[in-house]
Formats: sequence, C-alpha cells, structure tokens
Amino acid sequence: MTSSNGSIMLILSSPSGAGKTTLTKKIQQKYQNFKISVSHTTRISRSNEVEGIDYFFINHKEFEKKINNEDFYECAKIFDNYYGTSKDSVNKLLKGNNDILFDIDWQGTQKLSKFKELKLIKIFLLPPNKEELKKRLIQRNQDDINIISKRLKAYDSDICHWSDYDYVIINNSLEHCFSQIEKIILSEKNKII
Repeated sequence: MTSSNGSIMLILSSPSGAGKTTLTKKIQQKYQNFKISVSHTTRISRSNEVEGIDYFFINHKEFEKKINNEDFYECAKIFDNYYGTSKDSVNKLLKGNNDILFDIDWQGTQKLSKFKELKLIKIFLLPPNKEELKKRLIQRNQDDINIISKRLKAYDSDICHWSDYDYVIINNSLEHCFSQIEKIILSEKNKII
C-alpha cells in the first residue's frame, strides 16, 4: 500500500465539517515525515489560511489552463470552486521520500485511485450523525448559512461513497479518531518493513 520508494500515501476524506483538516494537521505535527499535498483552489482564502501551506490560491482561468495541460492527478468543482492535486507537487514530495497526506473528497479519491502507480491508503471519516455535523459547521463559524445548508445537503450524497475506502472511522472524539488513524499508519508501515 505504498509508493515504489516505501512512502505511505494516505487519503483522508469526509463530508465537510467532519474533522479531516484538523486530523490531517495533527498527523503532520506528530509525524515529521508526513507532508500534506497542498491542493490548488479557486476559492477565496479565509483569514487564517496561508498561501502554499493551506492551498495554492489561483483564479478560474489559471485553473482551467492547468486542467487543459493535464497538470492535476485529480480535480473537482465543489460549491462553485475548483480544487485539484498537482502532479508536480506530489512527485516532488515522493522524490524527497516523504509520506504524503491527501485532504480530499470522494470525487478526488476516485480520480486519484485511477493512477495505479499511486499506492493509496484510503480513510473515510464520518461525524456521529447529521445533527452533530450541523452543530460543528455552525460552531466553526467559517461559512454563512447558505454554504452550511449546501454542505449539509451534500452530506447525504457524500456518505454514499464510504465503500470506496479501505477504512471508515466515525469521529466521535478527535483524540480517539486520531489514535485509530495512528494504528492504521503503524500497521501499513509494518507491511513495508
């Protein structure tokens, strides 16, 4: 389940608000060899986001040019904005013998899975239920009510894709969820020793 050089390529997907970005950052902080695959997006950056660390922010025209040049392993349009995983940035991380974390949705996972040379470990995170998801989306205070409503509507179709993944974890508690992910990482690492 690794790339040819022994690097782990870990995908974390979830409905919006289920905790994947927080967990991705926790993994990277604890395991120095894990590097986040920084996606390109046409979304406007939030006040706490940093160019090149959270995303590469580009406009629609630049993004469409990259699509035409086949610069992405995967890309998708979500809530009127494009998101994509650059082949160049993934290949640079692999050349550096890094383990890679992908914080992408089910659409991106399906597209990335078509590249058989990428040996992926796919984890799908779920909130305990839709009510809890709504509470988390409101509490994080990042989106207006229309966006929250769109995210909740998308939840029903998002959860239908759990079977595309190797592991499914319900995020009842961040710490418990993180420890389950750690067990998966250690198990997968042991397979390549």
